[in-house]
Amino acid sequence: MTDAQRFRDLYEECQPRVLAYAASLVGRQVGEDITSETFTVAWRRMRDIPTPPLPWLLGVARNLTRELRRHDGRQYALAAQEAQRVITSGAQVEDVAAGVTERAVALQALAGLSAADRELLTLVAWHGLGPRQAARVLGCSGATFAVRLHRARRRLERAVDAVGPSPGPEPEPGPGPEPGLDPRPRAPRANVTVKET
Repeated sequence: MTDAQRFRDLYEECQPRVLAYAASLVGRQVGEDITSETFTVAWRRMRDIPTPPLPWLLGVARNLTRELRRHDGRQYALAAQEAQRVITSGAQVEDVAAGVTERAVALQALAGLSAADRELLTLVAWHGLGPRQAARVLGCSGATFAVRLHRARRRLERAVDAVGPSPGPEPEPGPGPEPGLDPRPRAPRANVTVKET
């Protein structure tokens, strides 16, 4: 297989995930630029890319993002605001099923976390990386990543509890509660699971 074919396969397999990761860090528009530059680096270093390639590519995207932050803080600040807006509003656009409340609560709680916590959680939950792969992306040891992830998950759980589900509509007045039952309506609890690895 030629380098061109290997690159084409790599791009088709990983580009959507690299773009999603970059956009989660700096917003969609700048994320597209970061993704393009990431694959430019991949082309130049095609023979050096380890297997699996995704952690390496995400590490390159992360490093390019850091470089962008150093060189152009103002543009990054605007992109970060856009990313925050996407994170906080994205849940309520398309879903109309029963999971809307849980998704909105989870995204609102996630948006309230630090950027570092969001990155840890999304590398594992949304980008599907294992702890070792995610540690490689962040440039830290597996043990350090595991501790950071554990703490981020605890903070997410507390944030979900603090946000809670939005209350439902007021019930119509009825004949009254049955004896021994609590007459107050209860909103369903958000079903957000934080998976330990």
